[in-house]
Amino acid sequence: MHALRTPLKTLKGAALIAASAAFLTGCISPIQPVAGRAAQPPQPRNEKLAATQPSAASDALRNYYEDVQAQLLSQGLMRTDTGSKDAPFTARMLANNFIRIAFFDEFDSSSGTLIARTTEKRLRRWDKPVRVGLAFGASVPKARHATERARVASFLARLQRITGHSITLASTGINFHLQILDTDEIKAIAPTVRRADPAIGGAELRSIIDMPPSTYCQVTYSIDDSTNLVERAFAVIRAEHPDLLHLSCLHEEITQGLGLPNDSPAARPSIFNDDQEFALLTPMDEMMLEMLYDKRLTPGMTAEQARPIIDQLAEALVGGDS
Repeated sequence: MHALRTPLKTLKGAALIAASAAFLTGCISPIQPVAGRAAQPPQPRNEKLAATQPSAASDALRNYYEDVQAQLLSQGLMRTDTGSKDAPFTARMLANNFIRIAFFDEFDSSSGTLIARTTEKRLRRWDKPVRVGLAFGASVPKARHATERARVASFLARLQRITGHSITLASTGINFHLQILDTDEIKAIAPTVRRADPAIGGAELRSIIDMPPSTYCQVTYSIDDSTNLVERAFAVIRAEHPDLLHLSCLHEEITQGLGLPNDSPAARPSIFNDDQEFALLTPMDEMMLEMLYDKRLTPGMTAEQARPIIDQLAEALVGGDS
């Protein structure tokens, strides 16, 4: 899926917090710095939505995404293999792709609206343990909840092994909210988002509740601008997706929420590429995550400062270029 990102929006305040959002659209990812460091917000709760039959709009989207997935698969896209046979990469390619994806944002929301404008940023990642809270709209059958929880927990365990950082499914102390909702529930989610992140910008909030069909899923996250540390994240996955498209959204949005906000057409094999060739996390993506959380890189580094270390990390992971 292609990811569309929104840029950082800076508000006045003592300690700035940057909020970033990433979407799969085609995916969107917005990024925004938000005003002063907020106190730990209360844990959001889902709005009370009665379990009803899907609306006509939701049914139409379900059919639409079934067609989207079928068309992508018929074109040889949404691959679930590693790409090792036909998409080999060198240490230099890995280093270049990491810089494009970790140090750049695709969209700018400083004007209050999302504008496609690539901007360079400093390195950002989590320092505190990532505690993911998985919640479902009433549109998601309860019989599906256990399977979804197991699937998400397994992927989080994989990310924890790759990064060496604590990333777990949690029911309390949540700082990464992951919600599976249908289109009607998404339109009603604004109060929940505001409780999760009181400092979220208007452009980022609108990008969630007004998600067009071309946006399959998205994640927004807040960054403390004084430390370049991610403080919290909020991801939305559409409930209307068929299984592979749904799993692809889970992989991309959770991974982007860890601090890899951009896409690059040169990244292959990777989910951080708008061409939708690969549906699931690849070996290159795993290496970029490992590099992001390597202690030799520190939040706040510029791409220029980090480049010598990035080259060393890439060569250690892939081997020197021939």
